[in-house]
Amino acid sequence: MDSQLIERLQSGDLNALGELYQQYKDLVYRTALVVTHDERAAEDILQEAFVRLHTYAASVDGSRPLKPWLYRVAVNLAYDWLRKRRWIQPVEDLLEWLSGMPAAFPAPDSHAERNELVYLVQEIITALPETHRVVVVMFYMENLALDEIAQTLELPLGTVKSRLYYARERLRERLAQGQRLIPELAYEFT
Repeated sequence: MDSQLIERLQSGDLNALGELYQQYKDLVYRTALVVTHDERAAEDILQEAFVRLHTYAASVDGSRPLKPWLYRVAVNLAYDWLRKRRWIQPVEDLLEWLSGMPAAFPAPDSHAERNELVYLVQEIITALPETHRVVVVMFYMENLALDEIAQTLELPLGTVKSRLYYARERLRERLAQGQRLIPELAYEFT
């Protein structure tokens, strides 16, 4: 279906761009939001990604899936935004993903511990090199397979595996350093 829409877009049909936008807007927005942690930036990146799709439609290969191309554009635009801002806001909902613990009726002291743990995990993720951070986010938060990440980032599969391995190691080490943390969290990344 993408190939037909791309052909229509290449022939100047803006309705095809609208259909592609409806199909992929959530994916592009989520990707940009996860990398930038800024809703306005994610909205801007979403718009810019589809402007680029329209601008470079003639060079898009209709025989290949569009999803990896859009991922790559979104990631590149998000990297550009980060370089301009030189700061990163904390990763939201990461503790939920790490611990898998339900948040129903938490005790006040567990709420404080949870906030402390969220802060620590955010700090660790933020401290990761940009290349490792993106792989972690795409793998754990976007639930992409390693080969999809490799295709999206235009990297060899071995490089993606290596980056994920070293990011997990750093996360595991830093989580294990905090003696007050739940021990299972340190081994979540194995």
